[in-house]
Amino acid sequence: MKVTIELDCTPEEARRTMGLPDLTPLHDLYLSRMREALDGRVAPETVAAMMRSWTPVGDAGLDFWRQLFVASGGKSG
Repeated sequence: MKVTIELDCTPEEARRTMGLPDLTPLHDLYLSRMREALDGRVAPETVAAMMRSWTPVGDAGLDFWRQLFVASGGKSG
C-alpha cells in the first residue's frame, strides 16, 4: 500500500508542523560573522576555528570552505 500526502505550505510552516527548532537567530549570527571575516574585521585564525567547530566533517568541511573562498577571490590561510 502506498499513501501520498501533498502539503502546500511555506518552509516556515513546514518547520513548525514537524516541530523543528527555529534556527534563524543562529543563521543570522553565522552570516554576520562571515561578513565580518570577508571584510577583514575578524582574524583568519578565528574564522578557521569557527568553521572547524561548525562543519560536521571536520577538516574535510574546512577544506571545502577554503576552496570556496579561494574560488570566490578570497585568501586562504
